[in-house]
Amino acid sequence: MANPPSGPEFWLRGPIEGVPPPLMPAAHALLQTLEDVERAVDGLTVDQLWLTPGGAASIGFHLIHLSGSTDRLLTYARGLSLNDEQKAALGKEQQLPRTEAAPLLADFRRTVDAALAQIKGTPPASLSDARAVGRAGLPTTVLGLIFHAAEHSQRHAGQVVTTAKVVRSVP
Repeated sequence: MANPPSGPEFWLRGPIEGVPPPLMPAAHALLQTLEDVERAVDGLTVDQLWLTPGGAASIGFHLIHLSGSTDRLLTYARGLSLNDEQKAALGKEQQLPRTEAAPLLADFRRTVDAALAQIKGTPPASLSDARAVGRAGLPTTVLGLIFHAAEHSQRHAGQVVTTAKVVRSVP
């Protein structure tokens, strides 16, 4: 069974040292995502991790996608294009390896650590700077990308938590 929460949600735990106040909600959301998914997958078997109940995406997919999508969004926030490694990783998100949760969680922890370092280093004056996303160069801003990385991670955390409850009930 999953571990109980370790305290109030991150947004109620106070400021995170070094995070600019306008980006505090994004930092809190990313840390909440990490805590929620770690708790939700605790004790799951490899089979449970890769089940697709009712055709829903597996927990393993969500863990891989959390790392990849967060990395890609924050690359765009830095004003960069995706490199070949990131493009290859995107393609591999659909070719899922049946691995244990531990290496997938470790990848996501590293992604969150890198995201927090980037957030801490983002000058508030740059938040409205224009950025382009993808081959189509869709318009957004630094703040838009950081916010979307955070809220997108929360969406997938919710799916992980719900799917974990479902797969735990499958005999």
